[in-house]
Amino acid sequence: MRFRWTKPSKLALALCLAAGASAAASYDKLDDPHLDVIPRTKSERARIAAVVAPTSDFSAPEKFEALPAGASSVRARTNADAFSQPSGNMSFERELDFKVGNGLFRKIWVSAPSSTLASDGLGPLYNARGCQNCHIKDGRGHPPEGPEDTAVSMFLRISVPGHPTAETDQIADYIATAPDPNYGAQLQDFAVAGLKSEYRLGVAYEDIEVALSDGEVAHLRAPTYTAEDLGYGPLAPGAMLSPRVAPQMIGLGLLEAIPAADILAHADPDDADGDGISGRPNIVWSIEFNRPMLGRFGHKAGAPTVMHQSAAAFVGDIGISNPLFPFHSGECMPAQVDCIAAPNGANAAQDDLEIDKEGMDLVAFYSRNLAVPERRDVDDPEVLHGKQVFYASGCPACHTPKFVTARLKDQPEQSFQLIWPYTDMLLHDMGEGLADHRPEARATGTEWRTAPLWGIGMTKQVSGFETYLHDGRARTLLEAVLWHGGEAQASRDRVVSMPKADRDALIKYLGSL
Repeated sequence: MRFRWTKPSKLALALCLAAGASAAASYDKLDDPHLDVIPRTKSERARIAAVVAPTSDFSAPEKFEALPAGASSVRARTNADAFSQPSGNMSFERELDFKVGNGLFRKIWVSAPSSTLASDGLGPLYNARGCQNCHIKDGRGHPPEGPEDTAVSMFLRISVPGHPTAETDQIADYIATAPDPNYGAQLQDFAVAGLKSEYRLGVAYEDIEVALSDGEVAHLRAPTYTAEDLGYGPLAPGAMLSPRVAPQMIGLGLLEAIPAADILAHADPDDADGDGISGRPNIVWSIEFNRPMLGRFGHKAGAPTVMHQSAAAFVGDIGISNPLFPFHSGECMPAQVDCIAAPNGANAAQDDLEIDKEGMDLVAFYSRNLAVPERRDVDDPEVLHGKQVFYASGCPACHTPKFVTARLKDQPEQSFQLIWPYTDMLLHDMGEGLADHRPEARATGTEWRTAPLWGIGMTKQVSGFETYLHDGRARTLLEAVLWHGGEAQASRDRVVSMPKADRDALIKYLGSL
């Protein structure tokens, strides 16, 4: 089917560019303009190479393995606040900024006009009234559990096949998409008084039985998603929908501080080493720096920085205009006339925005400094055995255990830390079982960024639910493993066929991360 292309609105163009674009330039020459980096010396590079090399000794924990975020790690709490602590190496003076940022992250926004000028501007269409509504206790969201549960921490992204713009003519392998002309880049299931919401999320599951070794049987739930009760007409022809559950927030500043060159060094797009793993970087367009950058955040690595990711969430999820996305009507499209005409919360004291640069800087600072808890049971014999199974199954080929962050002049909490995030930050083809068939920048409809595993064993403790993967379909860590396909099919099959004792040890190891 061919699509007629017309000049996009400013909002549509910004949303399209924010979705990402890859540079025609050599990817190995990308730098990190968002980081004020002190170059590594030759001796430091040699030390780092030795430290991050994969281990082959599983008789005892590795040195510093109990501190997944280096000096910024914090004591593992046993309550729901485990993901809400500031970096362990943060100074008392900087902790005040963290607390103010926390207040903005937890703020409940209201519709305009309101007497609370610093808190109005919600929507007019939105998915949540505050950041923490989706990132429950700074942890994961979840799909609706039954007819009485809302989808407040889950939504559907939407796009249609697009056309290159003047800004993307120079881009080599960008997969052109555009917002739906009626619904934008994501569907909002709430609206301020007097307006219709865009849709209601429908989810149905089919049970899939998986036979495992030693007579064990697992049950997966295969989801089907529908956009029901559409409020603004039909979806555009060829509209592509993709579910998203809010991810956990810990360790984001450390992931941002990994040098791009260290991530790109793991890329093997043509599988030159023949191991069946061909990780690719997502190179995305940065509105913040007006240039291509390495994608790091989001389920498909569609955002290059914590600031970009935060600002996109403010405008898309809550409908709050900000310096990167200065759209007072949030994600309202030109066809949504009443939505665009609705009052907004912009005022001169906030640079004619609903949250200004100072506010966004505080939110980004908070998001960068949500600490990773220390490991639990790191020296437990079964955990150590599970670690050996993890390595033998080939999991570290994507879930890279260790990196050393850059030396940073203005971010002491993230500077030069040995971290254990268990991700290569690259895109991998995960097969048809997890495919959404919706591209994002370089990411195809079957590719996803390797999710970090640190803190994954505390999911239920923090969020109250145990759900995993980009759409929360997996209810246990074992189910999450069994959904792996594509490049991870061989590793998944090893888990299916290994003795139950090994499989149990693997899951216990993952739970200790």
